[in-house]
Amino acid sequence: MRQRTNWLLSGLVLLALAGAGVLWWLTKPRPWDEAHWKGLGQPDLANGEQVFWAGGCTGCHAAPGAKDDQRLVLAGGRPLKSPFGTFYAPNISPDKTAGIGGWTLAEFGNAMTRGVGKDGEHLYPSFPYGSYARMTAKDINDLWGFLQTLPKSATVAPPHDLPFPYNIRLALGGWKLLYLTDDQRVALDTAEPKLARGQYLVEGPGHCGECHTPRDALGGFEPERWLAGAPNPEGEGRIPNITPGSKSIGGWSASDIASYLETGFTPDFDTVGGSMVEVQKNLAKLPSEDREAIAAYLKALPPL
Repeated sequence: MRQRTNWLLSGLVLLALAGAGVLWWLTKPRPWDEAHWKGLGQPDLANGEQVFWAGGCTGCHAAPGAKDDQRLVLAGGRPLKSPFGTFYAPNISPDKTAGIGGWTLAEFGNAMTRGVGKDGEHLYPSFPYGSYARMTAKDINDLWGFLQTLPKSATVAPPHDLPFPYNIRLALGGWKLLYLTDDQRVALDTAEPKLARGQYLVEGPGHCGECHTPRDALGGFEPERWLAGAPNPEGEGRIPNITPGSKSIGGWSASDIASYLETGFTPDFDTVGGSMVEVQKNLAKLPSEDREAIAAYLKALPPL
């Protein structure tokens, strides 16, 4: 009887170990193979700058209150409050100690599109790699090249301030298993180049869904409510619905939307406000064709 009990306990231990091994394999960090980042050539710095503005990098990584040229000093440190704790944007300047100047293109690309840090650790999705996962390797390469031209900063950003259990990075592998995908957010007929470009910008580098889409209890998007508006992640008010069913912009034409992104003025001559001020400043630096593509995409969405 005792021998049978020992066998049973041993079997349970082995089963638990096997289960833990399978769980680890399913949730381990998964960077791209090195070949993914090979052969991209010299970065196109002009395109890299456009990707930079489309991605709104200054919005999180410039120091709070930075203006003019200081917006290009990506020292980090800006807090992002959330239901899971407070995240602090890191220094992504070319400084080799405080920033990412010592990183390789592959390490940068894996952080951007796979949420994997320089040392192979899971990154928190407060960094919107869930959106950047749709970016092309060329755009990542061009952005990487442009970032290397920006001023260095020796400022060390504070560590995230997260309570248990959100400070356990291991759990992020499970989050990625549930939510990380590079699939289109909405099925659209993107045979039209303008619409395809708009979808790429909004769902990828523009990461518009990070604020405009509601989330479930684990912080993943509610896919059936894509861009339908959501509580402000920092706790003040709501981020508006930007689908054609929106009470605020649903009646705007595509040209109204494109003009708003360029000038900051609504069709009623009101002005952009709140966190959208920084976004509009960035998008105003894009070519007019890109703003028109964004507007075309937003008008093609299902009205919610």
